[in-house]
Amino acid sequence: MEVPVSSEKILTGHFLQVCRDTVSLPDGKHTTREYVIHPGAVMIVALLDDGRVVLERQYRYPVHAVMIEFPAGKLDAGESSLACAQRELQEETGYTAREWARAGVLHPVISYSTEFIDIWFARGLTPGERRLDAGEFLDVFTATPAELLGWCGSGQVTDAKTLTGMLWLQNMLSGAWTLAWQPARL
Repeated sequence: MEVPVSSEKILTGHFLQVCRDTVSLPDGKHTTREYVIHPGAVMIVALLDDGRVVLERQYRYPVHAVMIEFPAGKLDAGESSLACAQRELQEETGYTAREWARAGVLHPVISYSTEFIDIWFARGLTPGERRLDAGEFLDVFTATPAELLGWCGSGQVTDAKTLTGMLWLQNMLSGAWTLAWQPARL
């Protein structure tokens, strides 16, 4: 176990902070750890009645590429994970869902970030109007689980949260993993 000795914030951004800590290692020596503090996020595996899933194509500046992803977004201060999932699904895709199930949590970059992403499934979808954030541009489309799995296998999908979402989807559809569905709370 590493024990913090000191900490300094080296960057405070719009929603991210970067810290540099000095830690004491198990052998008593000291070293530094730099990491990003992230408020947390949600990802939604939205299931249409015909079995297709709702996906997005979005340009991601850090990797300079258009990525195929499940809908997702960051938690606002004081917001519950379910409320965030409901908000993000509606804002980004226009869909609302009749039922929700929390699948679990993933930590996409444990080596340098506190980020966690709660994985939600949504079903009983009703289409509606999107309300994208200012400066947010994305295309919404649907695919079968088999198509998405193929894109994951071919390397067309490389987003960690979407790969994890596909793992959950595949195991849920096979019956290997179960979900506890609950009615939407608005």
